[in-house]
Amino acid sequence: MRQFFRLIVLACLLVPATLAAKKTETVINVIPYPQSVEIGKGTFKAAGANFNCDQAIDAKSLNLIREFASRMTFVCGRTNSFATPVGLQKVLATGKMKGFFFLKDASKGPEEYSIDINKKSCVVRAAAYNGFLYAIQTLKQLTDVEIFSEQVNPSQKFLFPCVSIKDKPRFGYRGMHLDCARHFFPVEEVKKYLDIMAVYKLNRMHWHITDDQGWRVEIKKYPKLTQVGAYRNGTMVGKNFRSNDGVRYGGYYTQDQIKDIVDYAANLGITIVPEIDLPGHMMGALAGYPELGCSGGPYEVWTIWGVSDKVLCPGKEETFKFLEDVLTEIMDLFPSEYIHIGGDECPKTEWEKCPDCQARIKALGIKGDSKHTAEQYLQSYVTARIQKFLNDHGRKIIGWDEILEGELAPGATVMSWRGVKGGVQASAMGFDVIMTPNTYCYFDYYQSKEQDKEPLAIGGHLPIEQVYGYEPFDGLDGSQQKHILGVQANLWTEYIATPEHLEYMLLPRMSALSEVQWCQREGKDFERFSAAMRAESFKIFDTLGYNYRKF
Repeated sequence: MRQFFRLIVLACLLVPATLAAKKTETVINVIPYPQSVEIGKGTFKAAGANFNCDQAIDAKSLNLIREFASRMTFVCGRTNSFATPVGLQKVLATGKMKGFFFLKDASKGPEEYSIDINKKSCVVRAAAYNGFLYAIQTLKQLTDVEIFSEQVNPSQKFLFPCVSIKDKPRFGYRGMHLDCARHFFPVEEVKKYLDIMAVYKLNRMHWHITDDQGWRVEIKKYPKLTQVGAYRNGTMVGKNFRSNDGVRYGGYYTQDQIKDIVDYAANLGITIVPEIDLPGHMMGALAGYPELGCSGGPYEVWTIWGVSDKVLCPGKEETFKFLEDVLTEIMDLFPSEYIHIGGDECPKTEWEKCPDCQARIKALGIKGDSKHTAEQYLQSYVTARIQKFLNDHGRKIIGWDEILEGELAPGATVMSWRGVKGGVQASAMGFDVIMTPNTYCYFDYYQSKEQDKEPLAIGGHLPIEQVYGYEPFDGLDGSQQKHILGVQANLWTEYIATPEHLEYMLLPRMSALSEVQWCQREGKDFERFSAAMRAESFKIFDTLGYNYRKF
């Protein structure tokens, strides 16, 4: 009996110790949380520390590291000198090190990095630009939030905890979507959107720049796309589909602005994936070029939300000439391996009556069956033809999960948005998949059930806990999991007209998304994440001037 009571007492003593150990493991407030963290004792005082770089590091990465040193110098007023000494590995071997040391480590993956901090030094290892970039983003979250500030503070010491971190992402595609077709956002707001993505290590921005409500990208061969298609004669008010505010609305990005944004994103480790939605969602194009529709028009840029039944006519050869010309200019602007071709919500009522479409169906020998109509197979023909054109130019297509209807050629990537079903189906068929289920990843949904206390949204309910709880591999076997390239959240802007509203819908749900994209399943902990948000990320948002929802 005495032995039993000794065991009970020992267990009671061990429980607080175990909890304390768990707390020690999570004292760093980094989001997304690194794969491996070992906390040491003490801090490294970085204000005024030297920056030493391996001469094997590429010029772009050196500039990145130099910018980090300059930012610390700006804030604290003490010079953080920058050097690329010969024989840095020999210096490291002696153990007599002070300051920052950045080393190229070819054994690491392109987005992998490690950080080792003791009281005298901080050693960063990476193989490529994105690895160094993510290491620096982690370092910024490890020290005082003033690293993000434009204010000078001579008393700032920039203390870093002694810690050893080994880190790399779970998924290679970590996306965030921005709809600038329904509401147009200026260049500076797009860059601000990219800035906050970079803090949380997202690496793809899916840019929705054409739709029924506006065409937002300059195409030199078809100037009416922006002269006419970029502007609508008013916008519906609230959710009253019979209303119109009477205010002409629009805007577009010039090709020079597009190039500037693409370059800006690249320096943040982000690739922009453009979307030219086809063959539906094309009223912006048809308004300027009505001959591309089945009826020949006239058409107007849509002033209401929803889906127009006026779509491109695949029965006309000039439609494909138009698409190929547009996509050629898009490829010149965007170096992304992927071009998103939409493929969603394409009504086929006009195709059923269109002589040109029916002639095309007959010429191709298309037959409807118990699974799909002839018109659905006609859309498959459009998808396959555009896919071949892009493939011939060294690019790949992504399309929404409707492209699975009919037939889909090998090599296409499917973006599963109508829940997870499309991703499950596509991966089982051997297609690569980006998971974007509306049940977890639609940031245009309300963040609270108390909708009267929230800004206007399209509907639905998606709290941050639900975003964080998404597990992309649920319902998939091992062979299917290999086809999941990554995860993306979508931010449609029918009811989002201002930068402040846009940021509110994005944050902090995007921070939660970053851990779904980056962390292994076992590395996620909503309690730890929430504490880190309150201790660090909300301060980052405040310092950088973002509007956000607290939780």
